[in-house]
Amino acid sequence: MTKKYRILIADDDSLNYLYYKEILDNQIYDIIYVDNGLKAIETLKENPETIDLILMDMKMPDMDGFTATNEIRKFNLTIPIIAQTAYAYREDYEKAINAGCSDYISKPIREDILISKIEKLLKINNS
Repeated sequence: MTKKYRILIADDDSLNYLYYKEILDNQIYDIIYVDNGLKAIETLKENPETIDLILMDMKMPDMDGFTATNEIRKFNLTIPIIAQTAYAYREDYEKAINAGCSDYISKPIREDILISKIEKLLKINNS
């Protein structure tokens, strides 16, 4: 049986979630969805052994992705976190990496780039 990788998606836009669900909810990936950073922290704390990667929107209400990532890094230094944002400036990349993100992707999200980043961070070899 193929291992299923569980991805936590934190994004306040449900349309973005539906897009991610379309491309990631399959034989290899299983997804969990939350709509803000605080819920992402709570979900990871409740499921520390079963979440393999976080796709974190940086601009969310209640708690943004920068703050959530900082909080997650206080109790989990190893989980891969991919920052996702509508901004593609070098400063945004650096801010996300400095917050503790493992990688960065700008919107609109291209499926091939997202899958490539996930496979790299999870060390999945699909060749």
